[in-house]
Amino acid sequence: MEPFKIVVPCLFGLESFVARDIRRLGYETDAVTDGRVSFFGDFSAVARANLNLREGERVLIEVANFQALTFDELFEGTKAADWARFIPKDGAFPVTGHALKSRLFSVPDCQSIVKKAVVDKLRQTHRVEWFAETGPKFPIEFFLFHDRVSLLLDTSGEGLHKRGYRENANMAPLRETLASAIVKTARFFPDVNFYDPMCGSGTIAIEAALLGANIAPGLRRSFLVEQWPCFDRALMRAAREEALSAIRRADFVVHASDIDPAMAELTKKNAALAGVSHHVEATVCDVKHFRPAAERGVIACNPPYGERMLERSEAQALARVMGRAFSALPGFNCYIITSDEEFEKHFGRRATKKRKMYNGMIKCDLYQYFTPRERR
Repeated sequence: MEPFKIVVPCLFGLESFVARDIRRLGYETDAVTDGRVSFFGDFSAVARANLNLREGERVLIEVANFQALTFDELFEGTKAADWARFIPKDGAFPVTGHALKSRLFSVPDCQSIVKKAVVDKLRQTHRVEWFAETGPKFPIEFFLFHDRVSLLLDTSGEGLHKRGYRENANMAPLRETLASAIVKTARFFPDVNFYDPMCGSGTIAIEAALLGANIAPGLRRSFLVEQWPCFDRALMRAAREEALSAIRRADFVVHASDIDPAMAELTKKNAALAGVSHHVEATVCDVKHFRPAAERGVIACNPPYGERMLERSEAQALARVMGRAFSALPGFNCYIITSDEEFEKHFGRRATKKRKMYNGMIKCDLYQYFTPRERR
């Protein structure tokens, strides 16, 4: 099968992280736009991307790309695509999508037309009149932007942020893909003293451990493409073997703590599910008493944001506590993600640098505080 265009959607602000990971896998990026990165590859690339991309949300195959100003053009463009290249006679192909800044703005209408066009094309190629759709699933996603249509097949199934280790979480979990980006921004390496003093369910600490040991984030889960008849499962076995051979046998510990004993225990359980329990130390500690044993290192955390008034006032009070505690640690670079636009005022210091990120649909800033040596 000839190479095809592979599209990797991601949270806004994480495009550069996804692009770098794609290049590390040996592929050239085709385009980097808001919320998505694309490149060309085959099914081996699909397998390796699903297993290894730390900040991507899904791995999609683009089946067609064309302009459509009318519903007739949408129908004909969809029908012209080679759907039988992927979808067998018994394949299930649900259709979802989005339409932005396009003349065809009704998502339900577009959804219905794309479905009908795919059915018509598969009737011709498979020579059947009825599709029971009882076989493997081939989710179709359409994306209309400025009247340009992109038709894609989802190879991942569940989003790539679902690594398989977080069966339980606290009330406001940080998405794993975002946590990974924070760890990378903090320039974490196994020889760096890394602390999360408000660990919650342990996402930041576990992502740091996975990165430090170079463990592919998708090693403990399966992907939808593995069920497709057109996909050679030997490719996924080879990708897994490659990922296993790349694991770094490093001796390091990521330090996590939380004021809630239940969260410290949950972090331990999730670290065990991720296979990094020997790299993650979780303890009970109020952040106001946070005193790391090391003199230098990195602090990365996701404090409560606070949405209602009482919660917001409590979150701001916590920021003041953090400011006092962290200011007593001049040898540490700090990375704090929050949606509070007045965080610096309550923390007591202006950040050396800020980076806009999104936790799902919540707009946040990653406030970065560097040591004097790092500033120079």
